[in-house]
Amino acid sequence: MNSEIKVFLDKISKENRTILTYEESRRVMNLAELPLNKMKLAENLDECILKANEISYPIVLKIVSEDVIHKSDSGGVKVGISSDEELQQSYEEMLINVKNYYPNAKIQGFSIEEMVNGIELIVGTSTDSQFGKMIALGIGGIFVEVYKDVSFRLIPVTEQDVLDMIEEIQGKKMFEGFRGLPEVNTKELISLMLKVSKLIEAFPQIHEMDLNPIVATIDGLKAIDARIILK
Repeated sequence: MNSEIKVFLDKISKENRTILTYEESRRVMNLAELPLNKMKLAENLDECILKANEISYPIVLKIVSEDVIHKSDSGGVKVGISSDEELQQSYEEMLINVKNYYPNAKIQGFSIEEMVNGIELIVGTSTDSQFGKMIALGIGGIFVEVYKDVSFRLIPVTEQDVLDMIEEIQGKKMFEGFRGLPEVNTKELISLMLKVSKLIEAFPQIHEMDLNPIVATIDGLKAIDARIILK
């Protein structure tokens, strides 16, 4: 696993790039054995419809572009699409909205993704100039910057560190199946956090990594979005 990731990251560095594309970030996550939702790439509307039917509705449509940093803000994400007709409408609206927000954006394609529901978490890593590599766990989704309900630790972390981080989160009650939502599987979350910690230890060239959201579903944890930035 580590050798494949090393070859892949070295290739990106040799291209003088520091920001991985969405699909490249997902590839690193897959090689690191982190849980992902189903996703297929498409280049045009016909391919989008084909891939959506392969995954099965409802699906999520996302723009794929290195130039589109804020997908949600620019209209580059459409959720809950439940038919070919809805997909065509969402596709056309997305192209218009993204081009209005990012006029010079180069669109590589689209991702068609399995739609999952549950508690949204964030797991992220950063590089502090004074302390070094840090890992974060908190309530995720679009409100992460509003609530800022996040706990931090230095990498590497232990199983006990992750348990302590969970206890520090103010909204930890949501982890327990709040109002009928799926309960967060603590063992799975610990496993995911330890894998992320080991990944960053093994590859310190990863300057920043955000998995937001990671959704706790009835079938377990699934990472829905990923961003990786190299030094």
